[in-house]
Amino acid sequence: MGGSIAGLFAARVLSDRARKVVIVEPDDTSAQAQSRSGVPQDQQVHTLLPAGRRWIERWLPGVSQEAQDRGASLVGPDKQFVGYDDIRQAPDGVDHQFLAVGRPLLETLVRDRVTALPHVSVLRAQATGLRYGDGAVTGVRFAEAATDDQGTRTEGVLAADFVVDAMGRSSKLSHWLGQDGYDQPRLERLAAPVNYATALFERPAKFPELEVATVLQLFTPQYPSGGVSVAAATAIEGQQWLVMLMGYGDNRPGRTIDEFRAKCATLPPNFSEITSGDVTRDVVTYHQAESRRRHFTEAGRLPARLVSMGDAVASFNPVYGQGMSSAALHASCLASYLDSGADLDEVATEFLRLQQVVVDAAWAVSAGGDAARIYAENGTEVPEEMRQQRRAMEQITGAALIDAEVSGAFNKVSYMLRHPSTLFDPALLAKAAAAAEGATAT
Repeated sequence: MGGSIAGLFAARVLSDRARKVVIVEPDDTSAQAQSRSGVPQDQQVHTLLPAGRRWIERWLPGVSQEAQDRGASLVGPDKQFVGYDDIRQAPDGVDHQFLAVGRPLLETLVRDRVTALPHVSVLRAQATGLRYGDGAVTGVRFAEAATDDQGTRTEGVLAADFVVDAMGRSSKLSHWLGQDGYDQPRLERLAAPVNYATALFERPAKFPELEVATVLQLFTPQYPSGGVSVAAATAIEGQQWLVMLMGYGDNRPGRTIDEFRAKCATLPPNFSEITSGDVTRDVVTYHQAESRRRHFTEAGRLPARLVSMGDAVASFNPVYGQGMSSAALHASCLASYLDSGADLDEVATEFLRLQQVVVDAAWAVSAGGDAARIYAENGTEVPEEMRQQRRAMEQITGAALIDAEVSGAFNKVSYMLRHPSTLFDPALLAKAAAAAEGATAT
């Protein structure tokens, strides 16, 4: 249920283990590399983190090269500028590579590869509920897209041996479960009012040495740079720069090109130069009020033969770039679960356990910073445990600017290659403290 990135990854995993895979998706996906209503944020910056790129290459070998053939950029550390408060992060000496690509193009490439598999098909319809039997899901209720001038929609039930909810952050699955007598997973919300503004500019040949530029303002209660907390520029298809500015709460990057360029002028010189070219797409804004996660592991009664993936389980502050890579990691959990010999007529407890590790890790990175920001903005006392964690993270982030080993550990967590708990290794914390002390002494 759902044919976006998470649904496509799930379909790819299932294609190795099922006789027939049907993707139920309401949007018309026939247009190549075009935005669609089901992904309101797809015109904003998207980067496939190294962890996500590893998995996508495992399932769809060569898709990164296909993206590059269409003009996307495979970006190594030699073509990145990553700065914190205008100070460049220390290189860690590891060739981690991002895929800088427009989201519509990447989704098109993945969809074309997955739906070309002989036993994968797409049903253009809206999933409207589930059918059950003996405590397990046995089918998906659907309403097909209107096919006549009167807007008539054909309704039906698609029989299924296994169902994946990949309907995104607005998934109705929890509501259906409650209606049908099962437990509704607890929904956790964390205020993260982010305001995005993104524009496209021509990318002249004078920037061959730079393909990604990112500037983050280290956490303070009052944000500098005229309300810009994060800025990112990525070299994408069409010889274009996709440039994003992000602010929290009342800090809005602007809606016009003049406002956009004025904000970029407060950032390192790269951004003024990058946005000096001709505009190829005007400013597009996006607002997300909160991060969400649904705690499926806490639900006492769930049906068998059903799992949920991607934003339907957890949708994070998008500035951390975790969405697509999280979906890939959820799909890897699905593959491990299906290959484990688990009894599919029992609740998918093992899958939920594996997935929780991924969700907890991503949530710790993004929600941890947002929670500390909320405490500070409200003027309330930060809990001692959170204060200690933030102090440690500030040391690590600061040390990452000057120490290659600390920078490497920090990058592995940011790229979803390692669990955040690895940053709290005593030896690493001691090294970070020593680096900070040395920087203060000089």
